[in-house]
This record gives sequence, structure tokens and C-alpha cells, in this order.
Amino acid sequence: MEETKSRFKRICVFCGSSSGKKASYQEAAVELGKELVERRIDLVYGGGSVGLMGLVSQAVHDGGRHVLGVIPRTLMPREITGETVGEVRAVSDMHQRKAEMARQADAFIALPGGYGTLEELLEVITWAQLGIHHKPVGLLNVDGYYNSLLSFIDKAVDEGFVSPTARRIIVSAPTAEQLVRQLEEYVPECDEITSKLVWDEVDRIGYVPESGVAT
Repeated sequence: MEETKSRFKRICVFCGSSSGKKASYQEAAVELGKELVERRIDLVYGGGSVGLMGLVSQAVHDGGRHVLGVIPRTLMPREITGETVGEVRAVSDMHQRKAEMARQADAFIALPGGYGTLEELLEVITWAQLGIHHKPVGLLNVDGYYNSLLSFIDKAVDEGFVSPTARRIIVSAPTAEQLVRQLEEYVPECDEITSKLVWDEVDRIGYVPESGVAT
């Protein structure tokens, strides 16, 4: 496989600990993993070995790229079965998990998933809106899985609850190749009313990295 140079060193992938009912969801997870390998991008994710998490991490690991899984200790019996791949970093709780994944990543991609995936996705979108980071955020909209979410956000724009600038934070595409290409081309827009927060502020409000974690 011919490798393509990327401006991203590592991408954070949010996805389900379930595989979903459609084979296309599972295939998309594997294809995303292969796309990261082709572009020489490492993976940070939620650390599980089951569902779509297991598929994307295995694909990246099999392709020779580094895999960093960040998982709360309390979830390890539930989300890790059998052998894990790559590096597993255990943290105290969900807040540390999300903050560490976000810190390690240069961009974010959400595969299909449930409440946890949505919560992680919306938080990094909100952080982008507030100016905490300027990293691209992408939705891998497999078989239109996220069409209803995107329609809801468009409705929020129409009703004045989300600004057009904030709406453009979200990049979506139906395939991994298209999505990563669009994320590579993404240029963040400055919103005059957003707060100029920094990662140190996120640390101050509750995230304390464990020893050995780069900041």
C-alpha cells in the first residue's frame, strides 16, 4: 500500500463498543483504520477491544501504526476482552479519558456509536466553538447514520441556537478517504464572540494528567 503524508500525527476516533447491526458499520471502521495507516497517522481511541473500537484499533495496529487506548479502570472488564493492541493507558474516570484523548489528538473522527460517542463528539465540537482548540472534527456518516443529527444541528442554526460559523466546525463525509481528505483541508474560522480559552483552563477545572503523560 502506498503511503500518503498527512499533516496529522495522530487522530482520535470516537466509536461504539458495539458493532452495530449493519456490516457497513464494521467495514467502515476497518477502512478508516486502513486510511490512517496509508496516511501514516497514529490512533488514539477509547481503549476497548470490542465492537467498532476493536475493529479500528486492530486495523491500525496491523498496519504498523501506533495505537494508544485510553480507558477508565472501571470500564476495563467491560470493554476489553482478550488481548489488547498497542499501548493501553488506564485513567481514573471518564473526564480524564476524554481530556487525554483530546490532548493527544490532532483531529477527531466519530464513527457510528451510541450515547458515549455522541457525548464525546459534542464535547470536542463545543470546545472548538469556545476556542479551546482548533482541531478538525469529522463525522464518518456511514449509510447516512448521522443524517438525523446533522438535520437537528441545521434546525438549531435556523432557530438561532447555533451560529453558522459553529455549524461549519463539523466536517462530514460518507467514506473514510473523503473524510480524512476534507479534514486535511479544513481551515478553522474565528468567531468574534467565542471565548479564548486554553488547554490550561481545561486542566484547571478538573483534569490532572497522570505521571508520564505528555502535556
